[in-house]
Amino acid sequence: MTEEVKNSTPEHEEPLAEPSIDELEQRIAALELESEENKANWLRSVADFKNYKRRTESEREELIRNAGAGLLLKLLPVLDDLGRAMAHVPAEIDNNPWLSGVKQVQRKFEMLLEGAGVQPITAVGEEFDPNFHEAVMYDEAGEDQANKVVEELQRGYKLGEKVLRPTMVKVGK
Repeated sequence: MTEEVKNSTPEHEEPLAEPSIDELEQRIAALELESEENKANWLRSVADFKNYKRRTESEREELIRNAGAGLLLKLLPVLDDLGRAMAHVPAEIDNNPWLSGVKQVQRKFEMLLEGAGVQPITAVGEEFDPNFHEAVMYDEAGEDQANKVVEELQRGYKLGEKVLRPTMVKVGK
């Protein structure tokens, strides 16, 4: 038996026409344009992702700083109370070893806050600045003391450049 080799295209289908060179060049140009758009979109996505990572890292660091600031802010009244207690120690027990231990605790507490970046805000003799000072009283003073802090009522603190707690002050008029 002999088999006849038949044409690969069925009788009812037309043979594929080969595209012209112009059509191929147009198709190549369209594909190159699509490729450039895809590359630009990819580069934009990479840049967006880098910005997203940078922004989330910055937000995370800010969150950690703020969480630390909240704890430090809660510790400041304890330091205030310790300072007031130490300011009213009777002279007869000034050389007591127990008192020396309490003074050591106060120094360690202050050093701990300083190590965390907490710095006291200078106030007395400074020009009143509402960014750093909270005026709770006014006092009649001489011309040289006008709008200057004449007394510190409660110490204020900064954490870096951010005010953690403003200094409560008496301001001269």
